[in-house]
Parts: sequence; structure tokens; C-alpha cells
Amino acid sequence: MKQDIACPCGNNFSIDIEEEIDLDLKPEHLDNILSGTFMSYDCTVCRKKHKPEFRIVIIWKSKKLKMEVLPELERGEFYRRKKENTPYETVIGFPEMADRLAVIKDNLEPIIIETIKSYLLAKAEENYPDKDINAWYYGASSEGIEFHLNGIRKDEVAVMRVPHEFYEKTMQDYKKRPKSETFTSLRVRSYLSVQNILRPDALK
Repeated sequence: MKQDIACPCGNNFSIDIEEEIDLDLKPEHLDNILSGTFMSYDCTVCRKKHKPEFRIVIIWKSKKLKMEVLPELERGEFYRRKKENTPYETVIGFPEMADRLAVIKDNLEPIIIETIKSYLLAKAEENYPDKDINAWYYGASSEGIEFHLNGIRKDEVAVMRVPHEFYEKTMQDYKKRPKSETFTSLRVRSYLSVQNILRPDALK
């Protein structure tokens, strides 16, 4: 599909984007998404880099994933729709797309990762109540599951490592009480994200 990009230099140029991406058939897209180079385009005149967001669908059959990715600009519209009929999981914004794919690539459960994010953000809010903080999954190792929190200090990232035992405990809690508000508050229809807790009251 053709899309137009307007550069501040005054130049308009067109790009071709794939509306549906199958990560089993084109695994190179996963590498590009996780490295941050996905949908990165240079202006044909001034060479300014553009990273636009368009609605796309991600298919990853080997991971049983069918996911629609909405541009960040459509976040408010998504909440205001109230009803929907979609066969896809939803994420909003390309950073969240990369975050979710990294979680799935590492064979972790998104609901558990989003729950742990909510715990980390609640603790961060206690210490920094006036800050707009976000938590992102970074990776898993023998030392634990690593998250990065940004927004505490300008141009700095706080690194938090959560023991695997805490992940497993949260998983057990979820299996025992999946309808607990701790977990249900993270989902709005097809959209599972800690951002559902953080959204403004006007969008609730």
C-alpha cells in the first residue's frame, strides 16, 4: 500500500508498506522491529529520518499470534469506540508492538509481563508522584527479567530486574484468580496493556 510522507523541508514522498506481515515467512521483519529500524525512511531531499506509524497486522502462526497494530494517534479513538468485533489482539504504537513481540519471542506471557509493569509503575509513582513514567520489557536472562523505566530523570533509563520466581508467583496468582481486578484492569476489549490503567479519566 502506498503512503505519503510530508517532510518539514517541504518535500512530499511516497513509500510502500505491507499491511500484513507474516513473521514466519519474513523473520527479518522481527529483527527490524526489535532493533528499531522498522519503517524508517529518509526524506528523498533533505535526508531527514522519518518513522511514521500506520495500521498493520502482524501474523506469527508459530507463536499463535494475530495482532493488529494501531498508530499512537488512534489511541483516543480506540477507547471511544466502546465496541468492536476483531479477531486480533491489539497493541497501540510501534514501541508497544516491539515490546509485545519481544515478550512473545522470549516465550513469556504478556498478561504476566504487563502485570509486573503495573507493580513497577505503582512503586515508581510512590517515589516520583509528579513524573510521567513508562515501563518497557527489555529481556530475560539467568539473572531475571529486565525492565526499563523511563521518565524518572531526563535522558536516563532506570533498569529493574525482577526474579524469575516473582514471574512464576504472578503466573500462579493469575491462574488462581484470572478475574481479579489486578488482571482485568489491564485489558480493554482486544487491548492488553498497562497503559489501560494509566489512561486519562476522560478515556475511561
